[in-house]
Amino acid sequence: MSALQNNLNAIKERIHQAAIACGRSAQDIKLLAVSKTFPAEDVRDAHSLGQTCFGENYVQEGVAKVLELKDLRSSLEWHFIGPIQSNKSKDVAENFDWVHSIDRIKIAQRLNDQRPSHLPPLEVCVQVNISGEASKSGIGPDELLDICQKISAMPHLHLRGLMSIPEPTDDVQSQRKSHQQLRELLSQLQKSTALDHQKIQLDTLSMGMSSDIEAAIAEGSTMVRVGTAIFGKRTYL
Repeated sequence: MSALQNNLNAIKERIHQAAIACGRSAQDIKLLAVSKTFPAEDVRDAHSLGQTCFGENYVQEGVAKVLELKDLRSSLEWHFIGPIQSNKSKDVAENFDWVHSIDRIKIAQRLNDQRPSHLPPLEVCVQVNISGEASKSGIGPDELLDICQKISAMPHLHLRGLMSIPEPTDDVQSQRKSHQQLRELLSQLQKSTALDHQKIQLDTLSMGMSSDIEAAIAEGSTMVRVGTAIFGKRTYL
């Protein structure tokens, strides 16, 4: 058995055990393999082991992998999870299935306008800066309803939920508190009469990474973003 298969199996078991511990089904939690900095062949290998959802943080690198693996396109789901510059929004709109990192209305509008008409609406999450860190992308909780209202009116975007990257900590209670805050924000949106719920699903909480999967799942995560624990330690050039 390869190291990659061992890693995938280990992560799936962690998800399974974390779900059991809080009375959830692992089937309700999607594993997003974050393949940034790793070559397309690693994605191909993971796909051969049954992994279908992959996340990329850098536009140029991500698009190159999408194109290199175009023979697998119908069975891969590509998620963009990094910050988006205005001059790169067209590449994201044309090549990805999901975007997790919408943090301002300008980017949402560009993605909507640049999404090719022959493709289904882009599935999107709004990134929330739960920890209030100046260095982190994401909108403040007080801005959330306004941006969600505007996105929900865009025909080529399909609003699905929220994403966060909390401040790193080894303290499980602190991890859970950050994830709880995002869950409560999603719950507020789900109950809001200011949103047209016939046009949106609001069923996605993109939260939890290699170090805090258990805390995220305990607080309702529906999608965990795991890179290092699957592909190994990254080497940045």
